[in-house]
Amino acid sequence: MSDSIYDLHPEDFSELLREIPDCPKKLRIRGSLPHPDNKVLVVVGSRKYSEYGKEMSENIIRGLAGYPVTILSGLAIGHDSIAHRAALKAGIQTVAILGSGLSRIYPSTHADLAEEIILAGGGIISEYPDDFRATPWSFPRRNRIVAGMSHAVLVIEAEKISGTLITSRLATEYNREVGAVPGPVTSFTSTGPHMLIQMGAALIQNSGDVLTLFNLD
Repeated sequence: MSDSIYDLHPEDFSELLREIPDCPKKLRIRGSLPHPDNKVLVVVGSRKYSEYGKEMSENIIRGLAGYPVTILSGLAIGHDSIAHRAALKAGIQTVAILGSGLSRIYPSTHADLAEEIILAGGGIISEYPDDFRATPWSFPRRNRIVAGMSHAVLVIEAEKISGTLITSRLATEYNREVGAVPGPVTSFTSTGPHMLIQMGAALIQNSGDVLTLFNLD
């Protein structure tokens, strides 16, 4: 692991990322890439989360401890940060793909979380210049890298129109597995996961369902 920022070129990328359309020409990284033998599980969801959604995310990730899995997300407010913190607590490697440059962590309130991720053996990655400020367009573009690095994407709480579903759509286009956690039918953040399940996404109720998705059970 390096504490400094350095370049990654396509030959350094995983085979999964290299095969996507519009593969980045270069990435910047602090810390470490996902362990090459690990399955990469992207965990994404709404910024507006419920206690139910938070508990489901934490329980599922905690149940993956001891298995060759890396948790990948975007360091954003809401389910991204919940997933990173749950992975850190469980001793699972976690990696963040940013919508900003690595010297301008966004949101700035998650700068300490980024440091924790690096110190625990994970990393933070961006395709943008180090001093790049996050913009509305940088996050959807970032999502192709998130989906491209994944073996599977898990959606926990999302509206039908959201950046979360952009990631799941890209994952489907890239022939990755997609899973979704069902939620209360009265909650607007259940509409996204329920739509994905109706469209054929794996119904994920616990960590065992994720392990089945990865053939690790």
